[in-house]
Amino acid sequence: MTETDSGTNWWRPDRPAIRAAVPGSPVAFGGLVAFTAILLLTPQTLLPVLKTLRIALLAAGVSILAHMLDTTARRQPIVRSRREIVIAFTLLIWAAITIPFSYWPSGSVALLSDQYFKAVIFFWLIATLVTTRQRLRTFAWALVLCSIPLAIIGIQHFRSGDFLYTGVEGLKRIAGYSGLSGNPNDLALTLNLIIPFAGALIALSRGVVARSLAAGALLLSVTTVIMTFSRAGFLTLSAIGILSMIFFVKRRAPAVAATMVAATLTVVPLLPAGYMERLSTITDFEADPTGSAQGRWSDYRVATRFVVANPILGAGIGQDILALDRLRARVTWRSIHNAYLEYAVDLGLPGLLLFLWLLVATFRSARRVESRTSTDPSLRDLCLLASSVQIALAAFAVAAFFHPIAYQFYFFCVAGLAVALRNACIAELSPVSAGPR
Repeated sequence: MTETDSGTNWWRPDRPAIRAAVPGSPVAFGGLVAFTAILLLTPQTLLPVLKTLRIALLAAGVSILAHMLDTTARRQPIVRSRREIVIAFTLLIWAAITIPFSYWPSGSVALLSDQYFKAVIFFWLIATLVTTRQRLRTFAWALVLCSIPLAIIGIQHFRSGDFLYTGVEGLKRIAGYSGLSGNPNDLALTLNLIIPFAGALIALSRGVVARSLAAGALLLSVTTVIMTFSRAGFLTLSAIGILSMIFFVKRRAPAVAATMVAATLTVVPLLPAGYMERLSTITDFEADPTGSAQGRWSDYRVATRFVVANPILGAGIGQDILALDRLRARVTWRSIHNAYLEYAVDLGLPGLLLFLWLLVATFRSARRVESRTSTDPSLRDLCLLASSVQIALAAFAVAAFFHPIAYQFYFFCVAGLAVALRNACIAELSPVSAGPR
């Protein structure tokens, strides 16, 4: 195994000469981009005829098959031994091992095969096929462009009064989009994770049209996150703003950071009616008229009790609802709104530790790329995208405290991009050309 495949020395300036990886099949990469767009935009909900074609499965299948044919023809391994990929598949295997001990084995099998396995495969595809700077930028643009219709639909819901029933007078929660953005909280999370990439593309784009498009996507996303009235969305957006300002100060651009502060202060008087009251319940649980904050805090305590009593195997993947309902005073059929506790309850402490290891490993990988490219002006795009990935991963780490998103695609998309950054950095630092990019 070479330094490019494993370990922590791939980025060092004194590394031995290595041969850059061939970019790989363009058909496989195209299938990945198509699958990502389908995942975010869910066109099959607008055109039901597409459901019969199973377009998401078709795009993923084309991507995987093209990759397998390409690597076989070049006598290359289908799965690279990247540390992050090994951790992700180890976590998947651990989830499978716990199934015989699950509270509902068939339910765990369904979640593992229908959702979690697909999310890990998505991570693997991104980490394997996004191998160059051009592909990295193309994938970032795909995410940003897909965020535009999501945000526009959210704003239209708000303007037209298409609100969900909350049971509380004056509390207006817009309807979500669909798929990953099926409710307002998920819509806010999806847009928040894409915002850092829109910021990077504003700086990287040279043309007025491209820069305006990225800036428009960022503005629309921020506006929609606020209109969701999502408390977790606000906290995640705040984390993104703070980390972005730290980045600009570190990059000796304090004027941009000051502009962000000024813009934030300007926006405060324009916030929707009731928004500040909604945010006040973040710290004052008893003031939440919906009972949501009180219920979630109670669930955290119940989940902690369960983990202490069942530290190794847990309840089985996806079975936190059944496990916690046995300890609650009443049956709620409510999942724990905390991805860390979700892993701990379902997969025990080994599952939680594996997930945390993967989160830290991907963050460190992106940070090393930023460190290695920050002094080289010719690699400015890699540096900015590495910063964006770090901000998005940190944003997810914050959001994970408030969302039941342990097995969904959100994290695995951004984590895959952290490994992709490493691929692109290796390709650029190699003394041997990798060919067209």
